[in-house]
Amino acid sequence: MPASGTSIFSDPNDYQAGFRGAKINLIFTGRGNFEARLTWVELPNLHLLHSHENLPRIAYVSLAPERVCVAFPTRFDPLTVWKGAELQSGDIVFHSQGERAHQRTSGASHWAFISLELEHLARYGKALTGLDLVPPPVGRVLRPPPSTAARLLRLHTKACRLAETKPKIVAHRQVARAIEQDLLHILVNCLTAGPIHNDTVATRRHANIMIRFEELLALHFSRQLPTSEICASIDVSERTLRACCAQFLGMGPSRYLRLRRLNLVRAALRRAGPATVRIAEIASRYGFSGLGVYRSVFGETPSNTLRQALKKESFDASAEFA
Repeated sequence: MPASGTSIFSDPNDYQAGFRGAKINLIFTGRGNFEARLTWVELPNLHLLHSHENLPRIAYVSLAPERVCVAFPTRFDPLTVWKGAELQSGDIVFHSQGERAHQRTSGASHWAFISLELEHLARYGKALTGLDLVPPPVGRVLRPPPSTAARLLRLHTKACRLAETKPKIVAHRQVARAIEQDLLHILVNCLTAGPIHNDTVATRRHANIMIRFEELLALHFSRQLPTSEICASIDVSERTLRACCAQFLGMGPSRYLRLRRLNLVRAALRRAGPATVRIAEIASRYGFSGLGVYRSVFGETPSNTLRQALKKESFDASAEFA
């Protein structure tokens, strides 16, 4: 049965958990309190998502292998960088199945997602174009004709706006079927556009290096790994690693690793329960002897983060028993 909804988030962990079919790890690179809106529409064969985040960040995205996913920015100021490539107006990303990749923004971001099962993509691709439409072996950026890309954006926006304002209309089977048919037709047309970047051996190698880099960091999240140790572990030269990080992350590996661990500290402080929790214990858990840089990164002290978390917990508890 067609369904839809929208949620507002102030907790990044709750927001990341809202992405069905994808695991998203967010590393915030700017100051401020996180706010996001996530709208979803489940049609018979298509799943739509629209996300709005207010902070600049780096996202490491891991897609589920059982569905085909297409993504595109709905606004282009500031620019979004996907796997080191700046996306222009009208660009869409045709993801490979189970793809893992980095995406970063330098400000607030607005993103649209469309996913469907492989058999449905093949069926509609064959019916509408006569082509065997399958996901690429490596995700690629496509640039459809401007009018085609604009129509896809318009239809996706319209469906998500209905979900936010009139969800009962989207739940009507005939309305859902009409929305889906229009979206499928224009989506297939978009996916037949040629890629704007050639998939070279070098670009594929750099993407694989970044995946191995993230796998290593996940295993050693509690300490600052020396760059030399990272390079030895993933079998790459320091020069190449620095070049890959600059391209994909917009910063060097040491800075990214420290920022990643600081984000883990902040997440732990935001989840803190009892008022007796010690900031030093959380800092030590992630390999910090002190948090002198915390305020310069997030614009608040660790104690302020903890105080807000405890205040929110107290408010939620009071509301529950009111």
